[in-house]
This record gives sequence, C-alpha cells and structure tokens, in this order.
Amino acid sequence: MCQTRRNPWHPVDRGFGLNWYFVAFLFLGLHFVNGDVSYSIPEELKRGSVIGNIGKDLGLGTTMSSRKARIDTEGSGKRYCDINLSTGDLIVVDRIDREGLCGKKASCVLKEELLLENPLELHRISLHVNDINDNSPQFSDDLISFEIRESADKGARFSLTEAHDADIGTNTVQSYTLQRNEHFTINVDTESAGRKRSELVLVKELDREQEKEIQLLLTAVDGGSPQRSGTVVIHVTVLDANDNAPVFSQTVYKASLPENSPLDTVVVTVTATDADEGVNGEVTYAFDHVSGENSNIFSLNPKTGEVRVAGSIDYEEESSYEMQISAKDGLGLASYATLIIDIIDANDNAPVIYFNSLTNPIPENVSPGTEVGIINVQDADSDNNRQVRCSIQQNVPFKLVPSIKNYYSLVTTGQLDRELVSDYNITVTATDEGSPPLSSSKSVQLSVADVNDNPPVFEEQSYGAYVTENNKPGSTLCSVTARDPDWRQNGTVIYSLLPGEVNGAPVSSFVSVNGDTGVIHAVRSFDYEQFRSFKVHVMARDNGSPPLSSNVTVSVFITDVNDNSPQILYPAPEGNSFMTELVPKAAHGGSLVSKVIAVDADSGQNAWLSYHIVKSTDPGLFTIGLHSGEIRTQRDISESDSMKQNLIVSVKDNGQPSLSATCAMYLLISDNLAEVPELKDMSHDENNSKLTSYLIIALVSVSTFFLTFIIIILGVRFCRRRKPRLLFDGAVAIPSAYLPPNYADVDGTGTLRSTYNYDAYLTTGSRTSDFKFVTSYNDNTLPADQTLRKSPADFAEAFGDSNGSPEVRIGLN
Repeated sequence: MCQTRRNPWHPVDRGFGLNWYFVAFLFLGLHFVNGDVSYSIPEELKRGSVIGNIGKDLGLGTTMSSRKARIDTEGSGKRYCDINLSTGDLIVVDRIDREGLCGKKASCVLKEELLLENPLELHRISLHVNDINDNSPQFSDDLISFEIRESADKGARFSLTEAHDADIGTNTVQSYTLQRNEHFTINVDTESAGRKRSELVLVKELDREQEKEIQLLLTAVDGGSPQRSGTVVIHVTVLDANDNAPVFSQTVYKASLPENSPLDTVVVTVTATDADEGVNGEVTYAFDHVSGENSNIFSLNPKTGEVRVAGSIDYEEESSYEMQISAKDGLGLASYATLIIDIIDANDNAPVIYFNSLTNPIPENVSPGTEVGIINVQDADSDNNRQVRCSIQQNVPFKLVPSIKNYYSLVTTGQLDRELVSDYNITVTATDEGSPPLSSSKSVQLSVADVNDNPPVFEEQSYGAYVTENNKPGSTLCSVTARDPDWRQNGTVIYSLLPGEVNGAPVSSFVSVNGDTGVIHAVRSFDYEQFRSFKVHVMARDNGSPPLSSNVTVSVFITDVNDNSPQILYPAPEGNSFMTELVPKAAHGGSLVSKVIAVDADSGQNAWLSYHIVKSTDPGLFTIGLHSGEIRTQRDISESDSMKQNLIVSVKDNGQPSLSATCAMYLLISDNLAEVPELKDMSHDENNSKLTSYLIIALVSVSTFFLTFIIIILGVRFCRRRKPRLLFDGAVAIPSAYLPPNYADVDGTGTLRSTYNYDAYLTTGSRTSDFKFVTSYNDNTLPADQTLRKSPADFAEAFGDSNGSPEVRIGLN
C-alpha cells in the first residue's frame, strides 16, 4: 500500500544572484514493510519543517510520549530529524545537504530509526533526499588556454574543460554556449552516463599575422529552474601546427585499495602517448577535476602518471573514488581518461556501545527479570566485520537479553539487597566477527536505591545504668545505640521513651532520652531511700515510610550515698527534758548500765554504726560497746566515785565522709531516791557555772553593798522556792514504741532488746522517798535502764496531794 502527500517547500537561496527559486510540490511516499517507513523530501529544508506525521502513519496514536519514542541514527550518530511527541510530527532539526551527504550518487537515502519502549519496538525510517538546483556550474580553472597552430584545419576540435555542477539529474550541466566569434563554435556531446562533453570547433582558419590571440567566453548552463550558469575565459594563442593529441592506453582505469593504506602507496599508473615529437610530444598528467573533499586524498605525478596515496583512506568515509585525469602535450592538446578506485574494507572499527534508558538507581525490591536498561551496539565496518556479540561479566545479578537488531535489554537475574551491595559496576563487552576480531568495553555504575526493610537493632539486648543518689537533674545516666543498615532517612534512628510508670509517676518525670544521640538523662534527683532501681523502655524508630522500630529495656540502679546522719532514738538528743539513769552502788564491773539506740537511713557500710564515749566525768568508770551501744561499768563502783556521772556519746556511721550524732547521758550512782541530789542541778551544772561567772562579774561591777545585798536576798528566796521541785523537773522519758518509718530492729544496730522494770516509791514533799531496784530479766546485766519521766506539770500534780503516796512504775521495752 502506498500513500502520497503534497507539501510546498520553500527553496533556499544559495547566493548565486538568483532572487527566487521554483516552488515545487513534494510527493511524500509512505509505505510499510516490516515496520519500515519512507519519506521523500527535498534537500535544504528549513529547521522545524514537518516531514510527515509518523505517529499517524505508523498507527501509534497518542502512545508515543508514554513509550518514550525517540529517533536514533546509525553510523556517525548525527541526527537530521526528530519527533514531536505531542503531535507525532517528524521534523527537520539540522541542515540536509544532499551534495554533502551523497555527492554524485543518484540515490541519497538517510536512514533513521524510531525507537519505542514498553515494549521495545523499532521502526526504520528512510529519508530519500531529492536534489534541488542549489549549485551553479563551475569550471575548475578561471582560464582555459589553447595554443593552436595557424595551420589547423577547418573543423579541428579542441576539448574543453568540463564544467561541474554538484547537483544531479536535470539540475546538473545541460548545455554550453560560446561567445559569438568568427573562428570558433562549440559542439556538445552527451555521453552514456549523461555527462556533457564540450569541444571547441574551428570553423574558420586562423591567421597568426592577423590575430595572434583570441579571447572567448564559455558559459555552462544547468537545467534547473531557475537556471544557474558558470563562465570561463578561453584564451587562444595562435601557434604553428600541433596535430596530435596525447592518447591514453585505457579509457577507464580501475584499481582496488585497502583502507588505511600507508601514505605514498602507488595505486595505479596511467600512461598516454603523443605521436608528435619534441615539445609537442611531451605529455603532462593532471587531475581534471577533483572535489575539494578528495583533493588531498591522492596525488598524481605529472611526468610519470603514478597515482599515490596522499591522505587517509577510510572505507567508512568513502567506499570508492572516481576521478578524471587529463594528458596534455606541450602545446596544449589534451585527452582524458577516467580513474575508478574501489576501497576494500578492513576491520578497523571496534564496536561502539551506547547505554539507553537506564534505570538508575534501581529499587532494591525489584523482582528478578525486570528490565533496567537498553543497550545499543554499532560497528561502522561492513559485512562480517560489523557482526557483533555482546556480553557482561558473570558475577553480577544482571544479564543481557538480545532484542531487535543490535539492541539488548539489561535485566535483573536475582534479588537485590542494598545493605549487601549498594553499587554494581556493569561492564559490557562487544566483539565483532572480523579477522582479527575487535572488541570494546564500556562500564556503567548502577546504584541500588534503598527500601526501608530493616528495623533499627540495638547493640545490646538490655542496658544497665548506675547512678548515685542526689544526682543533679540533667546528668547523663547512659547511652543506648541502635544501628539501621538502611540509607539516609530509612537509616536515621530516632530514640524515644515508651509510656510507663515508676512508683505511680510517669517515667518521663524521671528520665529523658535524646532523640538523636540516644543519651539518657536524669530529669530529677534520685533518693536511694525512696527507691533503689527502676526500669524504662526505650524505642528506636527509623524515618522510613512506613517506619520500623525496636525496643530495649534500660535498668537504672541507684547507689547509696552517705547523706543521712545517724538518728539517735534513745536517749533523746535534744529537747527540754534530759535522761537520767540510776546506777546501784553495788554494781560490779561489766554490768549493763544503759544503752544508746540509733539508726541510719542509709544502707550498706553507710549504715554501719559505731559508738564512742567522747567525754565523761570519770573516763575509767564506764565503757560503751563499739557496735552495740551498750554502756557498761569497767570496774566495780567505789564510794569515792562521784554520784553524778555525765557521758557524751558520739554515734558515727561508716560512710565516706563519715557522719555522726551525739547525745548526753546522765547517770546517778545511788541506791535510793533519798540520796539523789537535785536533778536539775545536774542538768544545769554547766549553766549554773556560767551564771556564777556572770554573778561574780555583776558583784564586782556593783559598787554599793545595798545592791549586792538585794541580789543575795532575791537569790536565796528564789532558790528556796525551787528546791522542792528540783528532784523531778526535767525528767526524761524513753520513747516507748517510736521508730522512724522504714527502720528495722536488727541485731547489732543499736536497738535495745531486753526489758527492765523499776519500782519507785515517792512520798509527797519528801526528798527521801525509797527507790526500789528490781533485777533484770537478763542475769548478766545490771538493770540500769531506769528513767524518771516527768514534766513540771505532772509533778506539780503529784506533789500537790500531800495525803497520797503515789507509786510510779517506769518500764523500758
């Protein structure tokens, strides 16, 4: 089936003095042969001119854009046309000069390829370039010289230099005209190949005496529309007769030459002979007309007729050469021969590899068999020299699948994993079938695009953090680290705390985690005495879509700091009351007198308590257990010992640095209350000594006896009023069942285990009441835990009733 279209084309002004060209109708022939399409176009179309709608002609519809349609060119790769994907029009994108592309060839065909993807489809496009009359006839020389003897016969013929027109067909030289003159006319013959050969014909004998030189103007006219012409001047010098022109041994010389032949290689030798003698028989050889492109390819020895290689011979540039050689004698008679040189192809071009439509990067989750690129291999040689085999290396998950003509599809053969291999260096090797074969390689680096297929993984299954109590808020506890082998945002790890509670409070009120570094900080100061450890759960999440995460448990252990001083439970270290213990005079050495009870809220060695007597009335009389706090006599009590014994006891823990607390213990050596002096005097001995000092100073400062007497009288009266109440004022009670919360009664920590009972018989208003001592439940201890507990109000009530004799039982458990 054949379709024909007509389109007007505007000719191109070549600058030869013609102001217009003919406007011709172009017949575009379109036919389909196995997906091939052909168009006929004139040369020198303007860029952007529409050749035809290839989308409609091939029935591709509107799929050209989605299938990534494009034009590929064989050979050098220079592209003269392109496709408008939106309209399907095939348009001109570069100058198409038929003479430059095909020279004198009768047929000039540009071969293009239309390539479509999804699926891969190839259509060959043949552009038949038609000649337009854009070249004027030209003579190789500006001047043609003849030396003609005056004896030349009428009708003598002299060959003229042929005018050459780069166009073909009717657009080439069609006729010659000679300036009107009386001696010469012109004869034009048409050869078998259609070439016009002109001769100068002598129509009237020459007379050298009348005219030595003749100037004529020769005009060559082509058959184009409008016509173009070229001129040359013929200069005739009238000489004596030269009646024989050189004669070539062959009319046509043919030679074969391998491409890439070295310079100065002899191609052929042409010979011509001249029957004349002397100067008239000397033959000189020259190229009659050689195009500018081929003028430097061959050289001709003007004397010997040897044709040698003078330039690069490349079969891919030109497969054959045709040249005219002239042989002239000394007086200008000439003859002509044709030289045809066929170039033999050599396998001198390695295959060229082109990567088209590469998918880069490739997602790592693509399925095996996915097409990731198209490879085109071209070889500029001919026949077997251009047959190509293509392959890639074996250690990659890709392979080449032959497609159309010299196209290959690059497809995957296995599953890709970016975490194992992130880049592949694919090397494609192409080898032709020449002798020897040539090969080339080309590499391309394919990257594997990351897919979020790996969750963050912590470096450890669990973490432990140790922090001392009383830490500063914001201090670093530990650091958790999770690794994600994915790339960029898929491998970016963000840390956060999972919701939870510690002792009923949100975990976020205890610790915080840096979302970028995984460093865990304390939000508050911890107290070992409140809780000793807790657990938090940290989540590591990547930034992929969807995000992946993993969790880890962090155990926080709080270590104790010696921040609590020992607390003395008995005797009370401070207050308005003081503790007094009665020690029998018959107490023996080693008898238990009393016991200091203390606890420490810390733990471990920070809670190990030791007891020391730092000050005592009689240092050798009492001792205290280093760890028990039990106060015992070191020896038997003697009559010489002071009745009032004061002990200052220090309780120290074993922390670093050590903390301590002190208490005062007041002991009375007596068997009954009648012998007991004023208790307050004991408690206020030190204060009274200070008061005495003040009184002495006051007495010295008072200058009058009257003031001194008044002070003494008031002092005596004051002392008398206070004496009946001194025995019980400030009595101190042992705490019966008080222990601070979280304290435990443990052996060796200072708690008192044994129970002591005391009976006291008091008579109102009497200072000689009996005090009954009862033995302890422990046989080896002295029942010295005797405490008088009273407040001034209590004893005021007791002594206010003179008729009763109350009995007071004091017990220490």
